[in-house]
Amino acid sequence: QVQLVESGGGLVQDGGSLRLACAASGRTFGGWVMSWFRQAPGKERECVASVTWSPGTTYYVDSVKGRFTISRDNAKSTVYLEMNKLVREDTAVYYCAARPIVIPFNVCYAQTTYNYWGQGTQVTVSS
Repeated sequence: QVQLVESGGGLVQDGGSLRLACAASGRTFGGWVMSWFRQAPGKERECVASVTWSPGTTYYVDSVKGRFTISRDNAKSTVYLEMNKLVREDTAVYYCAARPIVIPFNVCYAQTTYNYWGQGTQVTVSS
């Protein structure tokens, strides 16, 4: 049984930092991509960043470039999202998701094509 479990969310002040983690279990993920999405109140869920398990290539949407860093630890089967210089607009529930890689690929695939999703973790940025 495949599971993705997010952690690390919380309340942080404007300009602060958080590191989210997504622990994956239940299968090997070679040839897969792990993505972070987020959904703000009253808005649609949107792509944030992705990383391939091998070779670890990273992709970001423009709004988080230079502030967020996605990475993976193969030994721990965990994907991280380091978030710096947080602003109120980053407030959302953050989800990790996984699916096999198919070319072409541009930051994220369509959400409906992901095989597995985590339950989400809340990030709240206060001014």
